Amino acid sequence: MQQITPRQLAERLNDPHRPAPLLLDVREPWELEICRIEGSVAMPMGSVPARFPELDRDRETVVICHHGGRSAQVCMFLGRQGFSHVINLAGGVAGWAAQVDPGMAQY
Repeated sequence: MQQITPRQLAERLNDPHRPAPLLLDVREPWELEICRIEGSVAMPMGSVPARFPELDRDRETVVICHHGGRSAQVCMFLGRQGFSHVINLAGGVAGWAAQVDPGMAQY
């Protein structure tokens, strides 16, 4: 499974020469109320098996959770469904807050 660090993702999102990946946040709604990475799409982990057909199998997708565990599981699931460009955000939003956006609310 591919992984990307928060710093690498921030650099990627700021690169005007590359298309932005889909940021798929698989945390629960209450978690998203506390903090989220700008532009992310919410799809709680429990809903992914029913909702994954809504996603583009060929689009680069970075999966996000709190620390990287749930998102890693979703990456493996999506890979088994034929998604070819799925990347786990190592460290999740906690890592994003620590490395990229220290003003982000944490929990």
